[in-house]
Amino acid sequence: MSAFSLAPAGMIGIVIFLLITFAVVIAISKSIIVVRQATAVVVERLGRYQTTLTPGLHVLIPFIDSKRAVVSLSEQVVAFAPQPVITADNVSVTIDSVIYYQINSPEQATYEIANYLVAIEQLTATTLRNVIGTMDLEDTLTSRDSINTQLRGVLDSATTAWGIRINRVEIKAIDPPPSIQEAMEKQMRAERDKRAAILTAEGQRESQVTEAEGQRKSAVLIARGDAEAAVTRAEGEAEAIAKVFRAIHEGNPDEKLLSYRYLQMLPELAKGDGNKTWIVPAEMTAALEAISKGFGSAK
Repeated sequence: MSAFSLAPAGMIGIVIFLLITFAVVIAISKSIIVVRQATAVVVERLGRYQTTLTPGLHVLIPFIDSKRAVVSLSEQVVAFAPQPVITADNVSVTIDSVIYYQINSPEQATYEIANYLVAIEQLTATTLRNVIGTMDLEDTLTSRDSINTQLRGVLDSATTAWGIRINRVEIKAIDPPPSIQEAMEKQMRAERDKRAAILTAEGQRESQVTEAEGQRKSAVLIARGDAEAAVTRAEGEAEAIAKVFRAIHEGNPDEKLLSYRYLQMLPELAKGDGNKTWIVPAEMTAALEAISKGFGSAK
């Protein structure tokens, strides 16, 4: 009987030992924390903030210390749903925005605000309404940089108490109502057509000016060529006449030879198309007399 009574007692002791060992192992494993790079861990001790763990290996007191939050320290991007906003000239537009933020104080982001993403979204929507409400539609569409700067200033000032820094604010899209978009597209098409017409007219005008300049230069060159040709012809004729006169004077011609050459040239003068009527000049009688005297003296 004693052997059978001792066996269950020994088994119970072994089970209790194993359970205690297992609990200790679990407690030790949970007390060892490895914090990754660009991450912080907020630790509480007995329900109160104790410390913020930085990247590396850390050991917590089992059942006393606990992790409250794991916070990323990297820059994060969040895109909010499009927000309907009314401009100063009473036009409803939809604005799509993106926020770039970074947590500087993990404990403030954990304890100062319950849900900082929801808070930033609501603050962004309110700030957009305030900023766009002072601008008309044209300024809203053309002043994205100004809107981004104003949004960032307001958001960064408000989130500083939460341990959050707003690095950038980007307006992705500003969409006016469909009717206004259609009117804007018509205006843009009209402007493009106007610019195209102006460019076409300027091109035609420049082409005409270039063509006229070319024609003028061509006419100048032709006139210059004609003038040079006329001068050349005149110089040639003058030189030919000079040669004839030199030949005549060097040959010492008499009156009978000159009269004979004169009569030989008269038929050539009469060959022109405009010479319908030929009048015998008075000089011809003297030339005939000279020739007859020459023939008479030859006899």
